[in-house]
Amino acid sequence: MKRRKFLQQGALASLSALTLGGLSTNASATPNEKKAAGQPFNMLYAPHDGMFKNSGGDNFLDQIKYMHDQGFRAIEDNGMLGRDTAMQDKIGSLLAQKNMTMGVFVVDTGNNWKTSLASGKQEFKDAFIKTCKQSVETAKRVNAKWATVVPGFYDRSLPMGIQTAHVVDALRRGAEIFEPHGLVMVLEPLSDTPDLFLRTAEQSFEVCKAVNSPSCKILYDIYHMQRNTGHLIPTIDMCWDEIAYIQIGDNPGRKEPGTGEINYKNIFKHLHQKGYKGVLGMEHGNSIKGAEGEAALIKAYRDADNFL
Repeated sequence: MKRRKFLQQGALASLSALTLGGLSTNASATPNEKKAAGQPFNMLYAPHDGMFKNSGGDNFLDQIKYMHDQGFRAIEDNGMLGRDTAMQDKIGSLLAQKNMTMGVFVVDTGNNWKTSLASGKQEFKDAFIKTCKQSVETAKRVNAKWATVVPGFYDRSLPMGIQTAHVVDALRRGAEIFEPHGLVMVLEPLSDTPDLFLRTAEQSFEVCKAVNSPSCKILYDIYHMQRNTGHLIPTIDMCWDEIAYIQIGDNPGRKEPGTGEINYKNIFKHLHQKGYKGVLGMEHGNSIKGAEGEAALIKAYRDADNFL
């Protein structure tokens, strides 16, 4: 055989092998791997400002566009109340254009991290009512439905029952403000410090039942509840009637799913089977810095979202 013909045949054989190998690899890919980048997730996972700043840019509006391109269909922004009205309007318009859902922002009275509503003092109740009214206007601009409420710290000079009554009384006033607008304040039990009044979903369930309003529900933050009580799925089921919003973070470390001990694929599957259509706020950090970490975060969510 002439050298030229031999080389040509060898090249064709190599190309054929590469092609077949590529087809074979693609055929053996998992359904999750075959899913095109940018396809919407099964659930409404909601990133926040700064989570994709290396890939989407420093401007939050550009980040939202990037989030949408990656398949996310919701955002949340704890500090939305503090943004100027022009920016709120821009965010609301962009979310409407992209058909994305606005998740929670925080009803921040400035008293969330000290003894406040549990004390029963009028000054704290007044500040809470004033901020609820401001929150209604912000919610209208960004088409938000949920707003996070943190009642503050225990007042250890008072019996627990008295503190609970004070908190319920204040929340009823807040619910009266939110109800006519179809807004929901979601109470968040937290694990940051033992001084916080709300610590468990069960306690929050009790408070919501006492307030007795469709505008007062639970924000079940899986990270905080794993740290405080564990028993995640059974507790979700017990408190289901009062849960309106869910947040995510693995433990330890409070990073994306797959970096800690929580089986998020099972939890997402359970929520999907229960018919949960709400937002799952990604209230955590990235385990890896830079654009590489942002890509790893997206992959982590694709993996955890592959439960069907």
